[in-house]
Amino acid sequence: MTEDSKDHREPGPQGGGTDHQATAPIHGGLSAPGNAPDHGYDTHEHPGYPTAQYPAQSAPAAPFSGYPGASGRPQGIPPTPHAPTHSVDYGVPAASAKRPLRTGFIAGALALALVSGGVGGVVGALVARTDDGRAPITNALEAPKPNVSNATNAPAGSTQAVAQKVLPSVVMIKVASTRAEGEGSGVILSSDGLILTNNHVASGGGPNAQMEVMFSDGSSAPAKLVGADPVSDLAVIQASGKSGLTPIELGTSANLQVGEPVVAIGSPLGLAGTVTTGIVSALNRPVVTSGDGSEASFAANPVIDAIQTDAAINPGNSGGALVNGRGQLIGINTAIATLGPTEITGGQTGSIGLGFAIPVDQARRVADELIKTGKATYAQIGVTVPRQQDPAQQISGAMVRDVLADGPAARAGIPPGAIVTKLDDRPIDSGNALVAAVRSHQPGDKVKVTYTDERGNNPRTVEVTLTGAPAEGGR
Repeated sequence: MTEDSKDHREPGPQGGGTDHQATAPIHGGLSAPGNAPDHGYDTHEHPGYPTAQYPAQSAPAAPFSGYPGASGRPQGIPPTPHAPTHSVDYGVPAASAKRPLRTGFIAGALALALVSGGVGGVVGALVARTDDGRAPITNALEAPKPNVSNATNAPAGSTQAVAQKVLPSVVMIKVASTRAEGEGSGVILSSDGLILTNNHVASGGGPNAQMEVMFSDGSSAPAKLVGADPVSDLAVIQASGKSGLTPIELGTSANLQVGEPVVAIGSPLGLAGTVTTGIVSALNRPVVTSGDGSEASFAANPVIDAIQTDAAINPGNSGGALVNGRGQLIGINTAIATLGPTEITGGQTGSIGLGFAIPVDQARRVADELIKTGKATYAQIGVTVPRQQDPAQQISGAMVRDVLADGPAARAGIPPGAIVTKLDDRPIDSGNALVAAVRSHQPGDKVKVTYTDERGNNPRTVEVTLTGAPAEGGR
């Protein structure tokens, strides 16, 4: 499909999430129909497709201090020589937050409730015998501590094992400019510091922003942009002066199954190394990403053929890893859906179990192109379609408005006015669905396209060879 747009507005996290707005907006409330120019896609809202905002970047927490301390002894526990009472005060220095970016960097206070808790385990009990015939008295507090090994052997395939494998390969990315600052996530591609993340993370601070990468071992390094692609919302950056890093293991998204367990790892709200779990909730979700809804160009609102997951993804998760039970990367967390904005103006709500990730097969190809050439290509079929189905349209599908002369569709005989209902075995019910399906392929792929006339009559299936187009133009 051709496209007229250029710049990708850098929405913040989906704002953060994860971390690419749906009609149940992906990160920030139900979106209203847009009034921007067509660019070959209508901007009518449609209840079937989320327009996601990015969960990618989150602003630093607003000042908070003076966590209540704990003093005294809980009632009901007798004093012992081994259990002195304490008075503890947790204090955190105040810090001021910069003005939030329009792209979704959020400003607000992150309140962490410190909750005391016990470590459970199998403990023995010492028995105190009495001479008066009463039952023996046992006290768990007098039992010796169990021996604990620092080396933990996590069961193969467990979340613990996956986390141990993947955490060294996931980073937090700090972006700062004169406009604002925030965080996102990324995954390590090479031992010398090539890192894959979202375009809206890497470009979120503007052209003069500074990037710093925080690694799992506590070290950090400045980073520069290698290449970015607004259409796929992917970018590659290079951390300076690093070696011996642990690259993430790339899996495939071609054989994913709904219900398959997954693990999301990233830096939601600046909390680096956060691990959450869930399943693959759905596949091939055509998600239209959006920042604040002020732009309607295709590059500013790319359509992602997304993996949907219920693993908790929040602002700051964008660019982080979605991995399978073997610790292999299957997606780049990009967007989340939320019920609406928070009470804070311009704020965003958290995860409601609707997260979206860019499939790794697409991410692998785009990353490779960005590293080698600094730009990416994508597949096109050579037609112009509205984003959503016209309510007056009698049959579900993507109506072809225009056909690019000598383009793939024209060569296959698809005429203007045709309604595309299938691409291979995948049903097509809107322009967004057709764009997402085409984007899931590579230039040069052969696909079977089924279409009818305007009234749903005379169905035909033709073979179309998709061609490539640079990200700056075409659809």
